[in-house]
Amino acid sequence: MAANTAIAERLYAVRTEMRNQSIDAFIVPRADEYLGEYVPAHNERLLWTTGFTGSAGAAIILKRTAAIFTDGRYTVQVRQQVDAEHFDFESLTDTPQVQWLIQNLKAGSKVGVDAKLHTYQWFKSAELELAKANIELVSVAKNPIDACWQSRPVKPTDAIHIFANEKAGKTSQEKRTLIAEKITEHHADVALITALDSICWLLNIRGNDVPRLPVVLSTLLIDAEGKVKLFVDLNKLPDNIEAHVGKGVTFYAETELQNHLALLEGKKLLADPNTANAWTQLTAEKNSAQLVAADDPIAIIKAQKNESELSGMKACHIRDGVAVSKFLAWLDKEVHLGNLFDEGQLADKLESFRKLDPLYQQPSFDTISAVGGNAAMCHYNHMNGKPAVMPMNSIYLVDSGAQYLDGTTDITRTVAIGKVTAEQKQMFTLVLKGHIALDKARFPKGTSGQQLDTLARQYLWQYGFDFDHGTGHGVGHYLNVHEGPQRVASKGNAVPLLEGMVISNEPGYYRANEFGIRIENLIYVTQCTKLFQPEREMLRFEALTMAPIDHHLLDKSLMTEAEIRWLNSYHTTVLDNLSSHLNDEDLAWLKRATEAI
Repeated sequence: MAANTAIAERLYAVRTEMRNQSIDAFIVPRADEYLGEYVPAHNERLLWTTGFTGSAGAAIILKRTAAIFTDGRYTVQVRQQVDAEHFDFESLTDTPQVQWLIQNLKAGSKVGVDAKLHTYQWFKSAELELAKANIELVSVAKNPIDACWQSRPVKPTDAIHIFANEKAGKTSQEKRTLIAEKITEHHADVALITALDSICWLLNIRGNDVPRLPVVLSTLLIDAEGKVKLFVDLNKLPDNIEAHVGKGVTFYAETELQNHLALLEGKKLLADPNTANAWTQLTAEKNSAQLVAADDPIAIIKAQKNESELSGMKACHIRDGVAVSKFLAWLDKEVHLGNLFDEGQLADKLESFRKLDPLYQQPSFDTISAVGGNAAMCHYNHMNGKPAVMPMNSIYLVDSGAQYLDGTTDITRTVAIGKVTAEQKQMFTLVLKGHIALDKARFPKGTSGQQLDTLARQYLWQYGFDFDHGTGHGVGHYLNVHEGPQRVASKGNAVPLLEGMVISNEPGYYRANEFGIRIENLIYVTQCTKLFQPEREMLRFEALTMAPIDHHLLDKSLMTEAEIRWLNSYHTTVLDNLSSHLNDEDLAWLKRATEAI
């Protein structure tokens, strides 16, 4: 009751502020000005407005009614957390917000948005569509949520961390030279960089401003000569930052960004309309800058890990494999003793093994610890409700990762808890066959992940099955666990897979309300040198992840000899890499878990 009263009071305050600003509707996305995947506590406006804790969604507040929009992952959760007395429930995918506004507002209405919380592409598209219905899209000067948010969490204040040039593989000056060349290629004068991982990569810094991501809240301008202006909380700057980044970097308070955008009169500003917030580009346009629409020039270079970055990724994956193997050994022992735990206890136990590593910093994303039917929800989060207890004779899926000072990990293992059915073994084996097919792929330079996606789905397709998520995403080097621009998916990505790129290989299968299966390794792109007189430059993948795949879930009769050799070879590599780091019972378990089948 208290929570409902608080939400009602907040909506009343927001509507009062909306009247003061003469707007008839206000959109509240789950986003901040950096438009990243995770939002720090002081920017959780959707949570404050609705009580919804999910990772994606939006609310629209009208004068007397309101609606919350979520995707299929949150159909149940949103109704548990959000009061139907105050909000109608709508689908993000089935009910476009702009169309909903057109249906629910009269001609002549004004829709307010905080342009910092939307992309430029979305803003211009929404503006055009609403105008057709004689509805005006208004960029508000003051966010009504911010005006009403009492006891708002403070902004993060942790100091910026210097990221050693030796670990980065290149100095900031060397990187800035590369990016300056990209800006020149686009005939631009300056580039706007808003992706926090791009900024941290460029300056060889890391931070602690956003949960799960070692990034610094900031915005950056870099010109065609490689000179940089960083807009950041100046209190976070360490004493040696100038010496670390080298000449050509100037630091300004975040509040100075608007003034410097105004200085771009007559300049060509390169900005990504699909990722950078609308306010920055609208401000530049207002001050007579010419926008050059292009992808973030840092993204593609950052994605191609150099030798130092790959070395760190390999090292942290071995240590991470040790932690995961210790957890799986512990779990196996407990199940044999008849001790069953809930999803939260299991996630905490896994992290406890990772915490033994002095280079461990934090999870790289919220751990998906899912038992039974919960595993059928591929982005399930046990923290959004009461964690379920693992039932005997079932499947347990754990998708987890870590941020280490030398790299980022992401691994999924599906584990048999007691006896499993023949059908579950069949589905696990079909998923594994797809995983193996992608891992073994050889492909000419210039091939995109979209072209390879079918390899991971082909065996499921032959039986009439599929999975609805992408097969693979890029991963950063002690940065974002979801990194672009490369990915492996069936739609919408023609970015070529280039040497040094790290991606996930994670096909799955999900039976609603029954079970879920996913097998995920991180792999990196490298040259294929073993072919005899190839006519084209060929690439292949090499595995980074080192942890056993549960052979109790295999139906060996469905596997070819080549697939069996792959699994045995992979397990031999796992044993070779991890055995010296394990003792006694853990080592004995690993030897059993990696035995040839």
